[in-house]
Amino acid sequence: MYGKKVKLRFLFVSLILITLILSIFLILKSLEENVVYFQSPTKIKETSEIQRKKMRIGGMVKENSISINSNEIVFVITDFKNEINVTYSGIVPNLFEEGKGVVAEGYLKDRNFFIASKILAKHDENYMPPEVKAALGKE
Repeated sequence: MYGKKVKLRFLFVSLILITLILSIFLILKSLEENVVYFQSPTKIKETSEIQRKKMRIGGMVKENSISINSNEIVFVITDFKNEINVTYSGIVPNLFEEGKGVVAEGYLKDRNFFIASKILAKHDENYMPPEVKAALGKE
């Protein structure tokens, strides 16, 4: 019914479409593993189940909450409604201090305790990450 050229063209177009679909699927799947979701302490307290995925928690470092031990730093992140305790082992940025904005990346142990693998501090006195600003309601 169809000629040899039409069959080859159909096969060629089909292979290109399958390759394209497979490539897009693999790209999206790899990006899904690298996505880090941002949460505020209030959002974490309101959720029904604890996520065991890597996440970011943002807010302000509570005044008089930083405790430095020999190899870890314990502090409290607040959004002025709820608080979460954070433990971090490593070097903190120079701009990390009480009363300043911070984003901690890591894993949630329970609704009140977060184990950070990375600490991100804001750049200057006027800058606040958009996610933190939205979570604090300062827009």
